[in-house]
Amino acid sequence: MLEAMRIVRGLSITVMIVTYAVLVHHVNASGQASTLGAVLALMPVFLLIITVAVKTTSRAAGISLLLISGIASWLAWPFIKQYTGFVFWIQDIGLLLVLLMTFGWTLQKDRKPLCVHFAEMINGEALPAEHERYAHKVTVAWVAFFAIMIITSTLLFFMAPLATWSIFVNFLTLPFVALMFMVEFMVRRRVLADLPTGHILDAVRAYLNNSARV
Repeated sequence: MLEAMRIVRGLSITVMIVTYAVLVHHVNASGQASTLGAVLALMPVFLLIITVAVKTTSRAAGISLLLISGIASWLAWPFIKQYTGFVFWIQDIGLLLVLLMTFGWTLQKDRKPLCVHFAEMINGEALPAEHERYAHKVTVAWVAFFAIMIITSTLLFFMAPLATWSIFVNFLTLPFVALMFMVEFMVRRRVLADLPTGHILDAVRAYLNNSARV
C-alpha cells in the first residue's frame, strides 16, 4: 500500500511538472503578455515563500512574509505580466547559480566536496582515498555542468527566439541532468568497479531520514 502511494505521488508530481513546463512554453511561444504567464511566473516564488512561512517558528513572521510578498507581487504585477520571459530566465539561472555555488563552495580548501559528503552518507563511513579523489572530480564536473547550462541559457535567451530558449529550459534541462547522472554512473562503474552503486537520491534519502530522527 505504501509503495503504491509512493508511485501515485511520484506520478502526480511528474504530471504537475510536465503540465507546468508545457504551459510555460505555451506562454513563451505566444510572445504575448498574459495573466496566465504572470501567474505561472509567480507560482514557484510563492511555493517557496509558503514553504518558508509554514516552517518558520514564528507565526507572525510567517504571516508577515506572506503579506509582504503579496504586496510586492501586486506592485510588480504590471512588470511581471509584460516581461514574463525575463522573469522565467531569472528564475532559471537563479536556481542554476544556487546549485553551482552550493557545489562550488565545497571545493574550497579545507572544505569537503559535496559529492564526497553524499558518498559518505550513502556508505555510512569515510571514503578510501581513491574514491574520495573520484568524488572530488565529480563535484567539479557538476560545477562545470551548471556553468555550461547557465551560459547556454543566457546565450539562447538574448540571442535566439524566446520559443527556442523555452524549449531548452522547459524540455531539455531535466533530460540533460538525467544524462549527466547516467554518464557519471557509467564512468564510476568503469573507473571504480568496487564503488557502491548508490546515487545522489540515496544521499538525499539518508539526509531526510537523519533529519527526521533529529
